[in-house]
Amino acid sequence: MSHSFEHERAVAAQAVQEAARLCRAVRGSHGPDPVAKGDKSPVTVADFGSQALICATLKAAFPDDPVMAEEDAAELRSPDRAAVRDRVVAEVAALRPGSDADTVLGWIDHGNLTHFAPRFWTLDPIDGTKGFLRGEQYAIALALIVDGRIEVAALACPNLEQSRSTVGPVGAVFLAVRGAGATVLPLDGGDEERSIQTSDRTDPSRARLCESVESGHSAHNESAVVAARLGVTEPPVRLDSQAKYATVASGVADVYLRLPTRADYQEKIWDHAAGALIVTEAGGTVTDIDGNALDFTLGSTLANNRGVVATNGPLHDRVLAALRG
Repeated sequence: MSHSFEHERAVAAQAVQEAARLCRAVRGSHGPDPVAKGDKSPVTVADFGSQALICATLKAAFPDDPVMAEEDAAELRSPDRAAVRDRVVAEVAALRPGSDADTVLGWIDHGNLTHFAPRFWTLDPIDGTKGFLRGEQYAIALALIVDGRIEVAALACPNLEQSRSTVGPVGAVFLAVRGAGATVLPLDGGDEERSIQTSDRTDPSRARLCESVESGHSAHNESAVVAARLGVTEPPVRLDSQAKYATVASGVADVYLRLPTRADYQEKIWDHAAGALIVTEAGGTVTDIDGNALDFTLGSTLANNRGVVATNGPLHDRVLAALRG
């Protein structure tokens, strides 16, 4: 009998919801206080705290499962980062009373897998850190990969509306299990979980496109050329994070383009695994810009792929043709 992954789904949902509570608390208390990493990208108290909580949950539920996550605790062990470390520990301890510095740093470093494994989780504790800093869209993205296939996905989007309506709860959790469809529920609980589906739009000129806010993440000029070839007249909606995958999966957008900005760039798996499964299970299609399936067997990057295209499904071939054109 095949593994149903329902337990993994439930644990993943719980993990990203708890992490979202921490992220909201950090935003609402003293501000995010970004720290520059070695590659100059920002990382915040919330990034570290989110990773600590999720890794703690995974370690307790699945002690044999390694985790490949974006952050590590090396920055926090530096003496000149003591104030940041103390804030991370305090934020985690607010949700996990009794947590001390050694425990919290150990949880963060539970996400230090660097190579492919037959079964592992991949985590972006805050996908879209710049969006988080601006008070806009960000996501907590968690996925389980088994034998190179994404089997479970949980995507918490604390600032995303849960439905197409502008009236309703803000903050949503998107969940998917391979072969079982995709669903959404309010981040704060209450309403029942509901199934989601991509749009059935077939006219490319009426497609609703979304892309990254940061031009360094996706080539906006090339996206504009693709849109023109499709006959799209409306400007793309720009969102940070895998919230873009969520908008395609729920039918709010039809196409998400992430076009490479330079030839040597390799996408990170934690930036796409959760969103890709959610779109696919909602009825959409996700490939790279050459139409190839995303390859999650090469460690932390999608080294065999160029860019990412996520669509509602019916429009996918037309979008790829526009890219080739």
